Amino acid sequence: MMKKLVISMLLATAGIAASAEAIAAPASAVATQAAAATVHYRSATIDGVKMFYREAGPADGPVVLLLHGFPTSSHMFRNLIPLLADRYHVIAPDYPGFGQSDAPDHRQFTYSFAHYADMVDTLMGKIGARRYAMYVMDYGAPVGYRLALKNPERVSGLIVQNGNAYEEGLGAFWDPIRTYWQSGSAKDREAQAWLVGLDATKFQYTDGVRDLSRISPDNWVQDQALLDRPGNKDIQLDLFYDYRTNVPLYPAFQAFFRERKPPTLIVWGKNDKIFPEPGAHPYTRDLPDAEMHILDTGHFALEDKLDEMAPLIRDFLDRKVAAR
Repeated sequence: MMKKLVISMLLATAGIAASAEAIAAPASAVATQAAAATVHYRSATIDGVKMFYREAGPADGPVVLLLHGFPTSSHMFRNLIPLLADRYHVIAPDYPGFGQSDAPDHRQFTYSFAHYADMVDTLMGKIGARRYAMYVMDYGAPVGYRLALKNPERVSGLIVQNGNAYEEGLGAFWDPIRTYWQSGSAKDREAQAWLVGLDATKFQYTDGVRDLSRISPDNWVQDQALLDRPGNKDIQLDLFYDYRTNVPLYPAFQAFFRERKPPTLIVWGKNDKIFPEPGAHPYTRDLPDAEMHILDTGHFALEDKLDEMAPLIRDFLDRKVAAR
């Protein structure tokens, strides 16, 4: 009962920003949020590149690795981290080219999912995290699953949120990108450039959301400012092209699920056009004990469904990860 009360109190304050909203909030609410976690903003140099990450929670707690999607960063986890960090050691990196990490010229740095997985692996080694549960979303899924193939014994659990590992999850949205995969042509590359524009960024946050008043415009304003940095468009187009290398690995990802049977929680926004609901259900073929919750929202489910998702995630981690 006390645990549920604490989570409810934290959820009530998780969306409070450290600005005017926080000032206007009751002092007790702000104090509750502050007591929940101190988030540290750190960086590590890996392959000559500064890799930024958020870290919170007890150093000896069970580790939870949060892997973000496109076009955002660890910023997408800003409200979830305080709700986990009283018990869990939470780590949320930004991939190079995203968030606060360096974004070297794409002609001088390999922007690929294999490279990202290697860099996250190195980061976790530097931090000393030898075993971890992973929250994988969008790009975070191939990064995390590649990491799992490298070190299957280190994965203590999975939280899957609109992160694909099955052909069924690549719907019509991906058809133009598949054309680019097949041709690799400059014309087909440029045809994907709209995906780094403001309309596409805002679409990812708002499409499929029932109550838009719950979505802060700060999300797409911040993401777009970073996407608009000189050279970032080519970084993102390189990654769209490299995503093709994830698809042949789907059978290996699925074999990992079947053979290692990691405890798995699936929380999926059913209205997401990028990674639609048909990508969620095949997980149960390989993970029949997975816990699945289909939510009435879109791509960035944490933005409007945190109050539903956080108790599910916390309960899952407490039962399936911390208890082991």
